[in-house]
Amino acid sequence: MKKRFAIILLVLVISHPAFCQQDDLIGKDAEMPIKHPSWIMQGNIYEVNIRQYTKEGTFNAFAKHLSRIKAMGVQTLWFMPINPISKADRKGTLGSYYAVSDYTGINPEYGTITDWKKLVQLIHSMGMKVIIDWVPNHTGADHHWLTEQPDFFAKDSAGKAAVAVDWADTRQLNYNNMVMQDSMINAMKYWLIKTGIDGFRCDVAWNVPGTFWKKCISQLKKVNQNIFMLAEGDKPYLSRNGFDAVYPWDMFHMMIKVAAGERPAFASDSIRQKVNASFAKNTIQMYFTSNHDENSWNKSDYGTFPGPVHAPFAVFTQTMESGVPLIYGGQEEPVLRPLEFFEKDPMSFGRFQRAGFYKTLLSLRKRSPALSADASFRKVWVGDDKALYAFVREKAGNKIFVILNLSQTEQVINVKDKTLSGNPYNVFMGTKEPLNGKSWKIEPWGYVVYEYIAVNKK
Repeated sequence: MKKRFAIILLVLVISHPAFCQQDDLIGKDAEMPIKHPSWIMQGNIYEVNIRQYTKEGTFNAFAKHLSRIKAMGVQTLWFMPINPISKADRKGTLGSYYAVSDYTGINPEYGTITDWKKLVQLIHSMGMKVIIDWVPNHTGADHHWLTEQPDFFAKDSAGKAAVAVDWADTRQLNYNNMVMQDSMINAMKYWLIKTGIDGFRCDVAWNVPGTFWKKCISQLKKVNQNIFMLAEGDKPYLSRNGFDAVYPWDMFHMMIKVAAGERPAFASDSIRQKVNASFAKNTIQMYFTSNHDENSWNKSDYGTFPGPVHAPFAVFTQTMESGVPLIYGGQEEPVLRPLEFFEKDPMSFGRFQRAGFYKTLLSLRKRSPALSADASFRKVWVGDDKALYAFVREKAGNKIFVILNLSQTEQVINVKDKTLSGNPYNVFMGTKEPLNGKSWKIEPWGYVVYEYIAVNKK
């Protein structure tokens, strides 16, 4: 859901006691140790919007794209909510994916539970993982809990189930109710046990208390200790209470400013320092140039990173410190328009203009330990740091050296760092190049990625 409503929500939290559920957003207890599933460390995420992915908008129709997606190098598929959508107070014709009417049901527009199970099995047979979008902060306006368990909801001044923020098609859940908490956890367990998914992306995780997440994630990991938990939120308490990954909103917004020429390339360093000082050790940041919200509402990536501007920032998201990259389904085409959020608005595929670009990056991430989420990061000076951003990732003797020109003007590069000399492999050119201290020029919005492979000594 939209992060921009956080300020409005804060006002509601302060002004109405029914909303005062954020009792431990900064985490009062000792933080949970983060032990990430090994499969995500050099993995990646591809977001799937079933409604808009095909003309049919079904699980079965999407399945026809799996071979292509696998060939591009995708490892983890994140499906936007697959639950039924409430009809009461529905927005538009089809409603918001995030106005859920039944946590253990399947949206009939997409298919049946049998179709879903077959899709998960097929994805697993191809060596990929599956996480689903979960909406724990609120339900839709006609969720069956509203009549069966009215105490599960926060109340407004009239004693009715309160609207969540200003989303009129939703109702705010009450996390002071322990029975509701247990019911939520049981619903999440259902998808792990019955359909074999590999984890959750949790919507509006930033407005659900840390005590719940700590209990919830601990219980879910008793079902499957190797699940991956992604929080929509950028609050340190989320990782301190068990989430593997969070959203790097500050960095994303800084990327947009740098792309627009409003801030210098080195401005990203202040964000890095803030993150490293605030979050639990080893917290993963899910970097992206677009997602469903940013595409539908904020012109990503076609407006925020237009034309040639996209490439160096995409490289940034794929190679950055402590990161796991996200590709929003359709970016490989690319789909250069906002997708409707409440209506049918299918994408069309056929050109795949960025598929090769993404495949190069995803393949590199898979084969090089230097791009693991726990690999080291070191900035490197290569020229004017107002325009150029360069860094080295390293692990087990393997190195990835990234040079990005985050400006609209040609720049001069000079690599003086002797630890980077030699003949590394230029990933995009497919050749080895000497780095001998000589300078060269890089085009506006240019990018170079070098791979150094460790030599095993007997």
